[in-house]
Amino acid sequence: MIEGIFFVPVQCGKRSAGCTALQAFKKKTKESIIMSEQKKVAVIMGSDSDFPTVAGAIKTLDSYSVPFEVHVMSAHRTPEAAAEFSANARKNGFGVIIAAAGKAAHLAGVLAAHTTIPVIGIPIKSSTLDGLDALLATVQMPKGIPVATVAIDGADNAAILAVQMLALSDDALAQKLEEEKISMKKGVEKKDAAMQQKVAELLAK
Repeated sequence: MIEGIFFVPVQCGKRSAGCTALQAFKKKTKESIIMSEQKKVAVIMGSDSDFPTVAGAIKTLDSYSVPFEVHVMSAHRTPEAAAEFSANARKNGFGVIIAAAGKAAHLAGVLAAHTTIPVIGIPIKSSTLDGLDALLATVQMPKGIPVATVAIDGADNAAILAVQMLALSDDALAQKLEEEKISMKKGVEKKDAAMQQKVAELLAK
């Protein structure tokens, strides 16, 4: 039984069109409910100028068919909006928040302060200090308010980490991650084989 929906047991014959339709309906209903329960990822950037970097995270989430929302919020210019969004993130169906900001990058910390769902920080490289300022502002969080910080401009890894977090309770996502690992392994093996060929050709000259 799925919550709110009751299926009456029916003895199905091998050629029963009615039973076939019922089984298809049950399968489709279960899939729809699973989709509706899938957690979303919030992708928050401190400025629209961060979008070219954050685009990598958006594409990666989409490649895993993970639902997401993208917003611009500032820890300094719209602190109330950032706090309200984060405080309501869990009840609004989010499982992870990705926050990207540069310079005095307090966005991830502000979001993390108002929620108990995981927050992943992307330090954005700016014209000054090459992103080191954003890295330190994002990663150096006080005890009790963690932010999982990826590399400077590491948007793709932020998305993969978000998917891995969601995959803890989603076998389908876990399978996709396993398949991607296998694909990367095969890619490296192919490059190694090509390198052996290049070395052999070099020595044959």
